[in-house]
Amino acid sequence: MRITKVYTRTGDKGMTGLSDGTRVSKDSLRLESYGTLDELNAIVGLCRQNLSELPAAHSALLDTWLEAIQNDLFNLGADLATPTPGRWPQMVVLGDEDVKMLEKIIDLCQEDLAPLKEFVLPGGTSLNAFLHLARTVCRRAERFSVTLQNQEAELNPFAVPFINRLSDLFFVLSRWVQAKATAQEVTWDRHKGVRHLKMP
Repeated sequence: MRITKVYTRTGDKGMTGLSDGTRVSKDSLRLESYGTLDELNAIVGLCRQNLSELPAAHSALLDTWLEAIQNDLFNLGADLATPTPGRWPQMVVLGDEDVKMLEKIIDLCQEDLAPLKEFVLPGGTSLNAFLHLARTVCRRAERFSVTLQNQEAELNPFAVPFINRLSDLFFVLSRWVQAKATAQEVTWDRHKGVRHLKMP
């Protein structure tokens, strides 16, 4: 693919083109779905810029995982931007093996984690907070994709499972990086709300 011109003026009236050339409104559910994956990809990029909080070996491993995820998000976005009849022969379409690989990473990280006894809050390290942000945006992408799946009969059947496992992975990674950074997890305390603050 070669992009020679960034602006085309073809979207000035609120319409855009899907990969097969179909023109749709920019607020269509399909665009919300793959646009949210694009937003998620940017957040994963932020995660990759905050790996210095981890020991070098774990930093390199996580960077490898996150780079692969970024490429998968781009592939999945392209899939969602392409109505099934418009797919091209060499198009990468995520499938069951991709979902299972996410599960393997989750299981591997879980081996290093103590059972969760309390709900955790984002924070403690920048990387933890960014991974939680990735988790929440991933959940939003899942919600949009589920609605799209309910409206589009030929949506990739592995799209929603992949996004679902990915959000699970981001949650597990948020805990895993705390453990590897030897940072305390921030846990929910129902008695620390604003009603319990003492004003100066």
